[in-house]
Order: sequence, then C-alpha cells, then structure tokens
Amino acid sequence: MISVLRKIEQLGSRVATIANALGTLVVLALVMVVNYDVVARGLFNKPFHGAVELVQFSMVLIVFLQLPDVVRVNRLTRSDGFLSIMGNRWPAVSAYLNRVINLVACVFMVLIAIAIWPEFVEMFETRDYFGVPGVFTAPWWPIKLVIFLSAVLCSLLFALKVVLPDIEQHSNNDASHSNDDKDRDDALKGGVA
Repeated sequence: MISVLRKIEQLGSRVATIANALGTLVVLALVMVVNYDVVARGLFNKPFHGAVELVQFSMVLIVFLQLPDVVRVNRLTRSDGFLSIMGNRWPAVSAYLNRVINLVACVFMVLIAIAIWPEFVEMFETRDYFGVPGVFTAPWWPIKLVIFLSAVLCSLLFALKVVLPDIEQHSNNDASHSNDDKDRDDALKGGVA
C-alpha cells in the first residue's frame, strides 16, 4: 500500500511540476503580449486589441496552473508561526494539527472541484465566451477546466500529505523493530550486537 501511495505521490508531483512549467510559459507569453501592446500603442498608435481580456484570462491560468506545485513544495501562503513554535515543544501535536489543516484544505479543494465541474460542462456545451465581440473573444471552458483539474490535483496532494506522514512513522518504526530483532538474533548466535 505504501508503495502505491508513493507512486501516486510521484505521479502527482510530476504533473504539478509540468503544470507549473506551463504556468511559467503563460507568464512569458503574457509579458510578450503586454510589451507588444505598449510598443504598438506608443510607437504606432495601434494597441493590441484584447490585451486587457488576455491579461485577465492569463492571470487565472497562471494561478491555477502553478497552485498544485505550490501545494507540493509546502509554499502555500498561510500563517504557520503557531505551528513552528509549537513544533519545538510538542512535535506530535504540531504534526497532528498540520494534518488537520491539510485535511481541511483537501476538503475545500474537493468542494471547489465539485462546484466548478457543472460550470465547465455548461461552458463547454454552450461555447460561452468572454471579451468584446469583434475585438477579442475567447471561450470560458479552458479556464474552468484548468480550475477543475488544479483543484483535483491539489486535493490529491493534500490528501497524500494527510496520509503519508502516518505511513512513514509506521514504516520507520517497523524498520527499527526489524533492526532490533536482527541485532538480538546476532547476539544470541554469538555475533556482535
């Protein structure tokens, strides 16, 4: 079971890293669009029509493409000063509270995924778009799909953070017990303990 969870964690980590890289590419594309708009507006009085809509579209993409990797590396913004102070005095209580926080975050991400799925289906079926017709339009469904997939991946990563620390502790305890048994067996056989 531990190895299956580890493989799921590795796969989730790879997907989160790839999504983060895609988010970075969106940032670079956004920089190029904004620079083009500034130069075209300033030099040729021909702005890039739809730059504002594209920036709005891109910001949501960037946030939700990079969110799973932020969760993966424990860089999600939160106030954990209390946990840090408590971790020095009561590490078990701190670890327990950290798991509770991760569980609550997992539940919220599941709720986001559940809430956004019908919106994605509706936007995909109706081909609803945003922007100004004749100037710039783009479909809503890619944004809704990215939000849904990001929320699902984040919930998976949070769930693994809840489950895996207990598994690691048990496997470490099992390994130390097996080493103790081996040392005792060696001592009984006349070996060095």
